[in-house]
Amino acid sequence: MKLMVIGCGQCGGRIADEFARLNKVAHIQRGIDIITNAVAVNTDIADLSGLYYIKPDFRHRILIGSKKTGGHGVGKMNEIGAEIAREDGDKIIESIRAAEKLPETDAILVVASAAGGTGSGSISVLTQQLKERYTEKPVYNLIVLPFQYEEVTEERSVFNVGTCLKSSYLVADAVFLVDNQRYIRKNASIRNNLSKINYMVVKPLYNVLCAGEETEAKYIGSRVLDAGDIIQTLSGWTVIGYGTEKVRRIKLPFEKSNDFRDKSGETQRGVQSISEALDELSLKCNPTDSRKALYLLTAPYEAMNMDLIKELSASLKDMASEAIIRSGDYPRGKGSLEVTVILSELVNSRKVIDYFAKAIDHIALNKRRQGGIEWGNRGLEEAFKDIPSLL
Repeated sequence: MKLMVIGCGQCGGRIADEFARLNKVAHIQRGIDIITNAVAVNTDIADLSGLYYIKPDFRHRILIGSKKTGGHGVGKMNEIGAEIAREDGDKIIESIRAAEKLPETDAILVVASAAGGTGSGSISVLTQQLKERYTEKPVYNLIVLPFQYEEVTEERSVFNVGTCLKSSYLVADAVFLVDNQRYIRKNASIRNNLSKINYMVVKPLYNVLCAGEETEAKYIGSRVLDAGDIIQTLSGWTVIGYGTEKVRRIKLPFEKSNDFRDKSGETQRGVQSISEALDELSLKCNPTDSRKALYLLTAPYEAMNMDLIKELSASLKDMASEAIIRSGDYPRGKGSLEVTVILSELVNSRKVIDYFAKAIDHIALNKRRQGGIEWGNRGLEEAFKDIPSLL
């Protein structure tokens, strides 16, 4: 599957930059391209200047709203970010139209942080514009949720998250949710932590995107997971996870063994990988809440067998009992067995509901401060309409 990636705001731009890097890796290591174009959109010149892999020309690093912001951002006011995206959206559309590989693009992925200003405000507006212009291509969002300390100390951030999630859900074909807090424990220093988080956000998509683009026969799976499978799976709230286990040394032909322990060990490693993928989902959720799912097994072809595929399918079905499951195998790699899992069309995300509730509380508090009507205890569904839309 080939993606066009558009990063909005500082966070979105850096993740788009990571996608551009990943495409270079795919090109060098596997001789294929998985990203047709990577673009960063921002109201802040400094943020655009801090990227490494996205081309530095004005068609790939796009400054918007310079008349209003002077090139210094919107200060977490996502309503302004949305307004600027409406006014300057033609710059982005023109850049996409000029992309040489647009006809090869299977889908468009728009990335942003939910808590900021430019990205949070512009992602849904830009998604709507893209869907109106390119009706034949699905447009997905990847939205990064804030760290826990941001939720506690920055009241405005929680409000931004609520409005961003609502607006994106209304227009995007699917919304990947990524919880920063899930990864913060993995590094100590702030700079390395953020870089590692960006890497870990993008890494699970690597094999999924590569599998359907292979051209060498020996790397094409028995059941190829291609763009059609992915597009049919992605819908609504979506999460992704990735797990890996070392495989035993592959024996040479004259070293073949029928020992039951070897076969059992391979199967057990596969089950452990899918369990790790579910444990490391980009947002903690209950797999039984998903209505669509897929998994991709990536391993040396010698390490894959029907018993392993059977166990992986059974394990995922046990966890996501209500989901329609698609799967594929990808005979790549030398020393590891990797499993990527995507759960989509989540019908009940506790984290999302909590953000909506907090956004409603924020609005109610402001109304009380301004002498508005006392809201009292209102149901979430009744109050949902009171969360502003950025569209």
